[in-house]
Amino acid sequence: MKNWQTKKLGEIFQIERGGSPRPIESFLTTDENGINWIKIGDTKNITKYIYKTEEKIKPSGLNKTRLVKEGDFILSNSMSFGRPYIMKTTGAIHDGWLVLRKKQSDIDKDFFYYLLGSPVVFDQFDNLAAGSTVRNLNTKLVASIDVSFPSLVEQKLIVKILDNIFRKIEKVRENAERNLQNSRELFESYLQKSFSNSGWDIKNLGDVCENLDSKRIPVTKRDRVNGNYPYYGASGIVDYVNDYIFDEDLLLVSEDGANLLARTYPIAFSILGKSWVNNHAHVLRFKKRETQKFYEYYLNSIDLASYVSGMAQPKLNQGTLNLIKVPSPSVEEQREIVKKLDGLSGETRKLEEIYKQKLADLEELKKSVLQKAFSGEM
Repeated sequence: MKNWQTKKLGEIFQIERGGSPRPIESFLTTDENGINWIKIGDTKNITKYIYKTEEKIKPSGLNKTRLVKEGDFILSNSMSFGRPYIMKTTGAIHDGWLVLRKKQSDIDKDFFYYLLGSPVVFDQFDNLAAGSTVRNLNTKLVASIDVSFPSLVEQKLIVKILDNIFRKIEKVRENAERNLQNSRELFESYLQKSFSNSGWDIKNLGDVCENLDSKRIPVTKRDRVNGNYPYYGASGIVDYVNDYIFDEDLLLVSEDGANLLARTYPIAFSILGKSWVNNHAHVLRFKKRETQKFYEYYLNSIDLASYVSGMAQPKLNQGTLNLIKVPSPSVEEQREIVKKLDGLSGETRKLEEIYKQKLADLEELKKSVLQKAFSGEM
């Protein structure tokens, strides 16, 4: 890195930590003249600039916090550890943020945005914060970081190159995300069509299966003994234990948890073999494997909000579960539907893995580009 100078971040930036007026609830306001209150949540789906915030605080809280201005860097020092953002508005930061204000004029903010987010800097953050129970940055630690940078003219040239590369990477990423979403929507569409036969008999779920909830045994984490048998909860395996209470093909259905409404994960999932189930998942036994799979697909295809009680702590109790209306086609029809859905599900998973791997590769490519840019290899 010929002609690059090396300095510590504390020499280039004035670094200060945010603070919180307490109790924060008493300082929050809906007044349009309030001051933007910048939280980690405001950076969701944001990669570089912060333009607005969800909440504001009263001016009377300013003496307990830190005001940041347009053009300042803010750096997360706990959650989303070490991520830099550039302010495009003014606001106040709590103690989960550090603000970096440049001391010298030969600094291009976009160059330093890339530099601060590169492995060259992050690896130093990572090493200095290693060993602590909660990974935090502080002003002294950040100030001690060594960075190398060229003249202002060369900084702008590197930014131009990186902007061009990252625009292309982002376009590929957006296409991969779109293809991933399309593959999921295609399967969901086929899933809905598979259960659209209006000629089927309709029954209660409790009439087509046997409920084994009475055999469940919850065990606190403290009392579990580590072993080889899966210990299931509402959304899947939560641990492995040294004993089992079931040894057969069963369908588990989430009994409680936010996922009942959010549906981030399937709420119905089949298990096979020796297992332990706690009281956060209903246990259902079916006479035939294809019937079990048919109802697994069906329960994952419908909206169960009308059967779920409680919004803060959603719950699908046993009585309500048994009353869920379900179609009851012949076993032959169930078998044919399951065969088709299994095939399409397998193809969808393959596509998802391809697109997920592409997204992971793109993240690695971005890190590699930044590593080269700030190691003098570009």
